[in-house]
Amino acid sequence: MSAYEPSAVETQDVAEVGDVSPVETSAQVESCDVCIVGAGLAGINALFVASRYLSRDQKVILVDRRERVGGMWVDTYPYVRLHQPHPMFTAGNIKWTLGQKPSYLATKGEVLGHFEHCLNEIKRRVRVDEFFGWTLESHDETGGMVRITCRSAAGQVRVVEAKRLIKAVGLRVEPNEPLEFSSARVQSVSPDYCDMRGGDIGASDTPVWVVGGGKTGMDTAHALITEYPGREVNLVAGSGTMFASRDRFYPSGARRWWGGTRLNKVASEMSRRYDGTNETEVAKWFRAKYGTWLTPETGNFLLGVLSESENKTIAAGLNDVIMDHVVDAVDRNGATELVFRSGATKSIQPGSWVVNCTGYLVRRDQDHDYEPYVSRSGAVVSIQPRSATLHLTSFMGYFMTHLLFLDKIHDLPLYELDMQDLRAKSQTALPYAMFSLAQHNLSLISDSVPTKVFLDCGLDLERWYPLPRRLVGTTQFLLTHRREREHQRKTLDTVRERFDVRCGPLLDASR
Repeated sequence: MSAYEPSAVETQDVAEVGDVSPVETSAQVESCDVCIVGAGLAGINALFVASRYLSRDQKVILVDRRERVGGMWVDTYPYVRLHQPHPMFTAGNIKWTLGQKPSYLATKGEVLGHFEHCLNEIKRRVRVDEFFGWTLESHDETGGMVRITCRSAAGQVRVVEAKRLIKAVGLRVEPNEPLEFSSARVQSVSPDYCDMRGGDIGASDTPVWVVGGGKTGMDTAHALITEYPGREVNLVAGSGTMFASRDRFYPSGARRWWGGTRLNKVASEMSRRYDGTNETEVAKWFRAKYGTWLTPETGNFLLGVLSESENKTIAAGLNDVIMDHVVDAVDRNGATELVFRSGATKSIQPGSWVVNCTGYLVRRDQDHDYEPYVSRSGAVVSIQPRSATLHLTSFMGYFMTHLLFLDKIHDLPLYELDMQDLRAKSQTALPYAMFSLAQHNLSLISDSVPTKVFLDCGLDLERWYPLPRRLVGTTQFLLTHRREREHQRKTLDTVRERFDVRCGPLLDASR
């Protein structure tokens, strides 16, 4: 937690707030210009943007339930690697100091180090007081201010009074717990609490069953296969996962000048092809042209990236791949069996390890309540999947904060999409609806903000390519984005009606 202690001017006693326990009769009150809740990638981008509009003597309070900056990267498994080129995983235009090639896949420690670097760079422009280890309990708008109640793990209460509140909670990713099984003869673990590269699992030689075929499953399978050559590693892949091929989108060396495909070009083509009804057809097109996979079916695609070499290493090292979903492990008739959703079973060696690598993102068990992306007064911005305005929360943190400070966040007829609801109803349609949403809203934003807003967006994966190629892409976007907006709007309207999800301008949010 930050060593910051409020001054006598900034601190006052207030009556009991919210559901404070009876023994608590007062809480500290802090005043600031902006309060940002969430210190992950969305929050740090919101903080970067806010620092560009505030003066050195103004103050931002940064609140996060974790004890440091970094968001989900604080909790995630230790052998994780950043799947995209690291220079574009940043806050605003802050450059990395790692000294590695752009194609280098940064480790967890290196990513967290960059978060710290970004925070320190932002502090050079504006005062930032950190409330790490504090959780947002509630907020209310009153008297032209936003009153935010926070509580520490020890039960202390603090109240923040701010002119603006940015709730950059993003996807609220939580560590995976081990799966609960009936069997007493399997060793159920989670990568978030068990490093695959050593410890008890490293000292054992029994088979490993990786449950989940997404990014975590691929990282875990790759770690096991490369760390313990010859060990039996199996994959239960659910409905399978397709990944974007890193080789096609991020060619290395001289090929950056002439090879590969710019992601923004693919996003534009995808949004032109998708009409709100043909997600299966668009998925087949994307898979054939830009995808990589190791399972016969690929029912999931959530923008994950995998290289062809990683794919081949994993495929060659797997003993068995099962296209089903684990529901239990049981001991019966002297044997231990995995039980699947289909009703099928699979005998496994007693003492086998079962690693829970099921999905983290937009999970059905995550409790995200709907909240509009901006409050009626314009003082509160909410960045989360129930009212998504762009495909990634990092982009939302960046662009929505610009719109907030430019007083344009209410002016634009941005579409909001309930990604959580759509994933529950059609995980196949979700990625293509997300790209249509992003193309539509970025088109509106580009007509309403200074060019510098886009120039300073270091998140833009177009930056992988040399400037001449980027300029061609920018020119194409400027020439076409307005006339494509109507198709994107019709596509999103079709998604709304077809799946009965919230998808439309904010004025329609009460439907």
